[in-house]
Amino acid sequence: MKRMGRWSAALCAAVTAAGVFAGCKTAAGSDTERRTGSVENATEQSGKASQVIIVMDTASEPAAGFNPCISWGCGEHCHEPLIQSTLIRTTADMEFEKDLATDYSVSGDGLTWTFTIRDDVRFTDGEALTAEDVEFTFQTAMETENSEADLGMIERVEAVDETTVVFHLKKPYNAFLYTLAVFGIVPGHCYDAVSYGENPVGSGRYIMTQWDRGQQVIFEANPDYYGEAPGIQKVVVLFMEEDAALAAVKAGQVDIAYTSAVYSEETVEGYDLLACDSVDSRGISLPVHPSGGRVQDGGAVYEAGNDVTSDRALRQAMNYALDREKMISGVLGGYGKAAYSVSDGMPWSCEKMVIRHDMEKAEEILRDAGWSDGDGDGILEKDGRKAEFTVYYSASDSVRQALTAEFAGQMREIGVHVLYEGLGGWDELYTRMYSDPVIWGWGSNSPVENYQLYYTGGSCNFTGYSDPETDRLLDAALAENDTDEAHRLWQQAQENTGPDAEALWVWLANVDHLYFVRDGLTVAEQKPHPHGHGWAIASNVDEWSWN
Repeated sequence: MKRMGRWSAALCAAVTAAGVFAGCKTAAGSDTERRTGSVENATEQSGKASQVIIVMDTASEPAAGFNPCISWGCGEHCHEPLIQSTLIRTTADMEFEKDLATDYSVSGDGLTWTFTIRDDVRFTDGEALTAEDVEFTFQTAMETENSEADLGMIERVEAVDETTVVFHLKKPYNAFLYTLAVFGIVPGHCYDAVSYGENPVGSGRYIMTQWDRGQQVIFEANPDYYGEAPGIQKVVVLFMEEDAALAAVKAGQVDIAYTSAVYSEETVEGYDLLACDSVDSRGISLPVHPSGGRVQDGGAVYEAGNDVTSDRALRQAMNYALDREKMISGVLGGYGKAAYSVSDGMPWSCEKMVIRHDMEKAEEILRDAGWSDGDGDGILEKDGRKAEFTVYYSASDSVRQALTAEFAGQMREIGVHVLYEGLGGWDELYTRMYSDPVIWGWGSNSPVENYQLYYTGGSCNFTGYSDPETDRLLDAALAENDTDEAHRLWQQAQENTGPDAEALWVWLANVDHLYFVRDGLTVAEQKPHPHGHGWAIASNVDEWSWN
């Protein structure tokens, strides 16, 4: 995490969005309308010592509300839930610490996890939190059809008594603590799948007191929280598009706002730029089989395979030809790090995934594999097929567009013609995910994404890769109780997929998460941010302070 220099500039337009109150339960259990004002009124309080106003992108607003059993804190964007407590938490250096749990143990076969929880925790409606609530939460999420939580490793959950809960797993899964670290506990006595997301009752650091859909959500410190009292008593989160977020900063109406490298040169008096390290990697998937295949994913069947990227030598050569540092400097303004995997910098990352930029090696790989420019048009061909393909990206993402354009320009230097096209929505992109290269964003504070990307039939295995030895290593990594040995197995599995082996992806960059931060606000040390420029910044907002 880096703090950059101060800038100055003129102020511009104010935020004028209005708010509509959403009722919720108070700590006393009664329904009350906490009309704390519109977005505009909230911004008038910016800079107050007891509160902070944060701007996040519109994608950070949970469509299903603040319900962990559906999508709050889980799925693609994992983060601490703030409103609810979790059994375990992760620290800034990615170590585990206890939250609700006071102790835990794992059976020798890795299939049974037993947790003892605190006996002094109450939900904000005054009811005690017990092991039955933990059981209820996970069983409910497992039975919820539209849940984004990855709980497929759990067979069942059992509350043995009021303070003991046992998880029975289907197979050993030593990454289980990472799952628990972001999964909030809901109250079994008053949970309603339809209304809970709008009126969440929790036991966490904060209480959600207002949610105006499409505009803002307001949290206030939980006066009955069992842990250390939050230093920030009120948190206002505004949901804005990037241009509006910058305008709010220039108007001095907010305390911290997300931005991207596109705006990193903007200067705003009274604000610094905060750059947070991330494992938010951008990479291009490269289907490894020729065209003509089919993949069934859920209830849909997709075209699979690509006649150009199925050539392994071509995939390897593109990895060596890519000058990642040039890309980061030119496209991201230096706010990022070279990416070689989905796990760069994490304890389970593999050093052998890291390669040097080497044009001579790239050209040698292509030449040895039979690629040549037969007709002199600057595009290589082999067996009558041109080294030409299209990379697809989300049209609304200017950074992905710029990264793809830079990639295309660099690949032209080795005779590979990369076209690129932005599609209007992810539903449209998903139709291409098994047949064409797509630029994706990945990264989490857990090694399991390697399993999802590289395991045969993995939920995100868009390349079509399948290898029994890699599957064995990934299964062994999940089953290994010794952390160091598990990391070694994760690393070995990655090596099989890397640039000197199958070269399944061209990984581009880990993008820094950038924020304009008002002078005087101290943001607590951040752990590496996972994919999603959203709630990760607020995971420890209770530890922030004003100078």
